[in-house]
Amino acid sequence: MASIKKTVLETTLDVFRAHGMTTIFGNPGSNELPFLAGLTEEFDFVLGLHEQVVVGMAEGYARATGNPALVNLHAASGSGNAMGALTNAHYGHIPMVILAGQQVRRTVGQETMLASADASILAAPLVKYSHEPLAAADVPRTLSQAVFETSAQPRGPVYVSVPLDDWAEPALDDDALLTERSVVSAGGLTDALARDLIAAVDGAQKLALVVGPQVDAAAVEDASVFDAVVALAEKTNASVFIAPSPSRSPFPTTHPNFEGVIVPGIQSVRDRLAGYDVVLVLGAAVFRYHRWEPSNYLEAGTQVIQLTQDPREATRAPFGRSVIADVAGAAQALAQGVTDRGQRRGEPGSRELPAAKTSPDGMTGTEILEVLNAHVNDTVAYVNETTTLDLDYLERIAIDRPGMYNFPASGGLGFGLPVAVGMALGDPSKTIVATVGDGSANYGITALYTAAQRQTRTVFVIVNNSGYGALAGFAQRMGVPDVPGLRLGGIDFVSIAEGYGVPAERTSTREEFEAAYQKALQATGPVLIDAHVVAG
Repeated sequence: MASIKKTVLETTLDVFRAHGMTTIFGNPGSNELPFLAGLTEEFDFVLGLHEQVVVGMAEGYARATGNPALVNLHAASGSGNAMGALTNAHYGHIPMVILAGQQVRRTVGQETMLASADASILAAPLVKYSHEPLAAADVPRTLSQAVFETSAQPRGPVYVSVPLDDWAEPALDDDALLTERSVVSAGGLTDALARDLIAAVDGAQKLALVVGPQVDAAAVEDASVFDAVVALAEKTNASVFIAPSPSRSPFPTTHPNFEGVIVPGIQSVRDRLAGYDVVLVLGAAVFRYHRWEPSNYLEAGTQVIQLTQDPREATRAPFGRSVIADVAGAAQALAQGVTDRGQRRGEPGSRELPAAKTSPDGMTGTEILEVLNAHVNDTVAYVNETTTLDLDYLERIAIDRPGMYNFPASGGLGFGLPVAVGMALGDPSKTIVATVGDGSANYGITALYTAAQRQTRTVFVIVNNSGYGALAGFAQRMGVPDVPGLRLGGIDFVSIAEGYGVPAERTSTREEFEAAYQKALQATGPVLIDAHVVAG
């Protein structure tokens, strides 16, 4: 008796099961119905009400678990809605397989309704791999490749478009081999290269160590990476800076060698690194500038060495020597090999955090940070989307564990609320505290619906200054202070949150906020605090 052939959908689900990808974030459309209707009971479909929130939640889930997230989007329209959040996933090196629905295969060339013309280039350049299989029989292999592509260093989102009638087509018998595959990357330093780098570090008169998100991502999987970077800093007496525009915190902010986050402007970077003869950039781009500050990149005599596992980061750097290698292994090799100079700046954890700024006009943003820091515990992880406090955050909060701090890697708004929900779903043992500006909150507000439905352990703190505070600051620096549209008002976040099913309250003083925050930490589900602060 002949065996019953599996369909493309059945084989695809086997591939996802083999990789443990049974949680799917999505917002359904007609092109996706055949795929969704065939899901078996072990697959958990997490509904988001807007595709930007869907991708944001998937990013949070991937950050919390360290594993690739699976996203289902609706053709071109849904993919377009997701683009803002996809910029964060791309620059944050987030592993994510985006599966987009396509119209019936034979009708795509006619550009029928909900067909995605040239689907494979739609998400470029925000994905590291993008494809629409040329035949239904190649769908399972393509999705297997997508999982390995997103997981390989440098990690990043991938995009696959599948016509809706492909799912019912017969699969290949050899597709069973897909679930047995594995891919290993071996990108360690050679002995000769390690000796060369160690000699450069040992020869530095004054060393700066600039660390980036690849270090924290590696440390989430292996905490010894954190220890290796600390040992490297201590043995070389290096000043440690976090790379501009950090999406993670790759070094303990309470360590005495920690000297803060580098402001993301050419002149600011140049000024901060002035006087260092060797700058070792570990696990970061050189550099992710934001503010336009025309200047020469570095002072004469400053040597920059970049260690990254992202080939594109290496090739696009405008200066310095770049080495493409596994960051975890490189950090450990350097920590073991460099000469111990016998100088220590103090005990680990001894750096004093600066006191909060206060104002007679009301509560300040730094007072909120001080309250958060006063009530930290081992379960708390932070998501920050308060761009007015991005530099203050890592200066004023004790971050001493991998994966404890998360910030949008590209600055695209709408990150905070959905990523916090996704992280809570990915690691229910954690309490996710999300500080989000009142402007940013409007881009991801529907994530509150999913938080309420799933009863996630999330504390949403809306840092409400009644405007786009970061833009106002940029306007002042750019000499254009009279820009319209930067002030907000009349948004009742308490009522909005309660409408979605999330308990909420409003605070305007430090005492009120501290009481509300302590109560929120004891809750079993999501809570929102609308914390009004003085502008500026």
